[in-house]
Amino acid sequence: MIFDNESGPDFNGFMPASSPQPSVSIEASKTRQSEEVKAAIFMAKQFPRDQQAAFNRIMTACQRKKLAEEAEYEFPKGGSKISGPSIRLAEVLAQCWGNIDYGVNELEQRPGSSLVEAYAWDIETNTRRSMRFTVRHERTAGKTIKKLEDSRDVYEMVANLGARRVRACILGVIPGDIVDAALERCRKTLKEGYDKPLSDRIREALHQFKEKYGVTTDMIEKYLGCAAESFTENDFLRLSGVWRALRDGMAKREDYFTMKTSADFESEAAAQFAEQQKAGAKKKGDGDGNAADK
Repeated sequence: MIFDNESGPDFNGFMPASSPQPSVSIEASKTRQSEEVKAAIFMAKQFPRDQQAAFNRIMTACQRKKLAEEAEYEFPKGGSKISGPSIRLAEVLAQCWGNIDYGVNELEQRPGSSLVEAYAWDIETNTRRSMRFTVRHERTAGKTIKKLEDSRDVYEMVANLGARRVRACILGVIPGDIVDAALERCRKTLKEGYDKPLSDRIREALHQFKEKYGVTTDMIEKYLGCAAESFTENDFLRLSGVWRALRDGMAKREDYFTMKTSADFESEAAAQFAEQQKAGAKKKGDGDGNAADK
């Protein structure tokens, strides 16, 4: 018949596209992560934290001088100074408090930037804090922007910016009174734990600021509001907080100190030269006057 050679209707264009099947490795990874989370929750419920024992561990850790020196940062903002627990102290608090999972995950890496998540999870109480942010693969130095091409530079940039968010997440799941008590204990350890007198420590600090960051004694005196001979223990602690903030990348030296440019040095040199010329002319005039009197 006339219809024998005709094919039936084509329904391919009306059928939904088949979804791609996930690979075996991805499914295995998801299953492993799920089992790890279940195991962590089970262990947290089986062995809940003893808050008094955890608090005692924190107080004992804060008696270590090295930790006490790195426990607090400080940086200026809007005419006032902002201070708080450092990244190192937050990590120690999480370790001593127990049953807390924290870290940084790079969710996606695109050309020129990375999508990153920092988190802290109290497994026992199921309290979680997380922050998602974008890290640009570039480093700013003054008014110049350098693109980061090396994978190691990108990793260090992500880890550095991620550590700050992790600190905020950890402090968001640990009770605030515990954090405040840890800071007070660290300050007490600093005041009690130095073998060298204050004058020697200040002299070494001034030398280190000059050698590493090009910050002079005059700049530090202007920042603290008094001469170096009048620095107190609290001034030394403030200076230590500035050092940690600069070292950890929390702030720049320009945030604390008035840095002199080459033009400033040239103007100062010109002013000094003018003063010398003026003093020399005055001295010469006085000598000529004395000779005329004779």
